Amino acid sequence: MPKQLTKLLLAPLLLAAVVALPACQLVPKAPVGILVEDPLEPEPLAAPFRTEIAVARISEMLQNAKLSEPERARLHYDRGVMYDSVGLSALARYDFMRALRLQPDMADAYNFIGIQHTVSGDFEQAYDAFDSALELEPKYQYAYLNRGIALQYDGKLALAINDFQQFQAMKPDDPYRSLWLYLAQVEHSAPQALETLTKHQGALDKKVWSSQIVAFYLGQISEADLLKAASTDVTEPRQLAEQLCEVYFYLARWHGLKQNPTQAVAYYKKSLATNVYEFVEHRYARLEMTRLRQAVVEQGHEQESDHQHEQTQEPADTQDSGHAH
Repeated sequence: MPKQLTKLLLAPLLLAAVVALPACQLVPKAPVGILVEDPLEPEPLAAPFRTEIAVARISEMLQNAKLSEPERARLHYDRGVMYDSVGLSALARYDFMRALRLQPDMADAYNFIGIQHTVSGDFEQAYDAFDSALELEPKYQYAYLNRGIALQYDGKLALAINDFQQFQAMKPDDPYRSLWLYLAQVEHSAPQALETLTKHQGALDKKVWSSQIVAFYLGQISEADLLKAASTDVTEPRQLAEQLCEVYFYLARWHGLKQNPTQAVAYYKKSLATNVYEFVEHRYARLEMTRLRQAVVEQGHEQESDHQHEQTQEPADTQDSGHAH
């Protein structure tokens, strides 16, 4: 799942014992001239300069160059991908729609349109888009992933699991595919989901850092170990941002399953703070956060309703008093 700086400058974390200080005592400051940064604190990625230049050049070509319809469609699609990569979703959708009008057999554009409809909650239109992509390219892997996500959000869990299973089977060594299947199956049966994830772990590529996320979900490493794995051995800022985007998203999902909504929302915010717009984790973090907040509100209303119902009921012995036995 998929540079402004040429070198990542990250000072190591300073580990110190936590001691109680009097209220009036100030926390000691770092020595003057020394910068201590926390590698686990996301630093938002800036829009790449090359992307801005490419968008300008494509725009100029679309306005001035003599192009065939397929050439014009490809340029609209390419510009749409660039807009999407920097979070300009409305402009991206405009270009994807223009591309499809010029070239209706562009499966990639349908996939992007489907994602945008999913984020907006327009599930029927999302299905139409993903189905179109799969009709054009039956082995379009990410259309299965994104349609599965839409189906899961729409409450069609059995169909979602089927799509995630197909997506996972196409590349069994990819940890992310096993994770998405688990996150759907766990809503149906937690023991079955855990058994399946354990089975799939044996086929995973242990060289990729994301295999540690699966290990965490299986209880084999701690949350602190997972966070350390996400921020260790990175070579440049983009890699760190991408891995933090991923790890915070899956930690948020895990805390949501464990009924820890406060921590889950905090992690979703950290994932969004990376600005890695093109990652599936970033695409759906805001939607996940919205759904979690709604679930907490609904749960609160249910508890309040149950409490009011209990208060209006009289004790059974009071109701029976006055009746002959």
